[in-house]
Amino acid sequence: MSTVNTSVFEQTAELKESYLCDALDYDRDHIWHPYTSMTKPLPTYLVESAQGVKIKLADGRELIDGMSSWWSAIHGYNHPVLNSAIEQQLKKMSHIMFGGLTHQPAITLAKKLVDITSASLQHVFFSDSGSVSVEVAIKMAIQYWHAQGKKDKHRLLTVRQGYHGDTFAAMSVCDPVNGMHSMFKGILAEQIFAPAPECLPDGSSNIHKVEELLQKNHLSIAAVIIEPIVQGAGGMRFYCQQYLQDLRALCNQYNVLLILDEIATGFARTGTLFAYEQADIEADILCVGKALTGGYLSLAATMTTTKIAQGISADGSGVLMHGPTFMANPLACQVANSSIDLLLQSSWAEKIQQIENQLMKELMPCSELAMVRDVRVKGAIGVVELKEPVDLKQIQEKLVEQGVWIRPFNQLVYIMPPYIIETDELSKLTSAIVSVLTV
Repeated sequence: MSTVNTSVFEQTAELKESYLCDALDYDRDHIWHPYTSMTKPLPTYLVESAQGVKIKLADGRELIDGMSSWWSAIHGYNHPVLNSAIEQQLKKMSHIMFGGLTHQPAITLAKKLVDITSASLQHVFFSDSGSVSVEVAIKMAIQYWHAQGKKDKHRLLTVRQGYHGDTFAAMSVCDPVNGMHSMFKGILAEQIFAPAPECLPDGSSNIHKVEELLQKNHLSIAAVIIEPIVQGAGGMRFYCQQYLQDLRALCNQYNVLLILDEIATGFARTGTLFAYEQADIEADILCVGKALTGGYLSLAATMTTTKIAQGISADGSGVLMHGPTFMANPLACQVANSSIDLLLQSSWAEKIQQIENQLMKELMPCSELAMVRDVRVKGAIGVVELKEPVDLKQIQEKLVEQGVWIRPFNQLVYIMPPYIIETDELSKLTSAIVSVLTV
């Protein structure tokens, strides 16, 4: 009997290994993953399931998640409250068009967003991704000035080392060097770029560079767009609140709108519910996404003021020219409602502070390594910047061997874990980084 059972187990293991190989082979040959080549693709790891902060691979290994699935899964995976929200909404309707129709999940979500953001942001346009929310924000800004009879105000001013998405208008305001400007030169709209924000210990900054550009070009600039306090995928850089305060004042002075992109930073990632709160300013247009649904479904929102909404629509014919098919998807809206409630009902500020303190303590030893240029921490974000770009294939394999999921890029090894992570789990992430960089 035992011989038969062993044979069955061996056969099952062999079949599973064969399945894994076939699946990964097909994936490699036919599926185009982000930022990779089809001729020399980077390795992928087949995921079977995810629970809490752990990702279970199909080969049986478990990895501590250090990325929150690109900033989004703030409550971890397979959360019973968020699962229930999806299940309950599924019994009613999974989707309905938003043209001429509305539904309670969208109304409830709009109210939550209006309540937790700046008092001036009273109008919500839903879309299906962060990049699209930026596209909508840019359209809003240009249409607003067009409606005011100022058709020359159609360009955007932004800062270098920013990232706002991969669709065309969003891409045009991403960093022109580490973005994709050269490949699409002559096709992308040519925007105006100031140097990346630099803040000195004495409180001074290079905001004067922005002022020089505004002074020269304000008659053609519709809006300034920036990621508040933390620049994300363009370089994982942090800057001071004074810079943002001065930028708001300059936008007022030169009569241009201010678009704040909180897609990555929103919902407590930097230590406040929204990063702009640290500068005590308000946006004319605000973009949110990623963690909005707790990482369950793709959803984003572009919020704006009554001045802009009415400015676009004042003559009765000025409609916002956008309408995604899956705009305000009921499943996404309902799980977003539950995710926001889950966050606000938790001790999120205390938890983010704990994560920040632990990241600071456990990542700082990396600053002593010869290959490391800088170590920086902000809220639930930890960054180790190297002097040279990483070999992604090699470092990814080493990190997986350490039992963690961390996805470096260029010269940056960084983490932004789910907020529910325990102390020992976070230590496993930080010790893996230290170990891999020390070898």
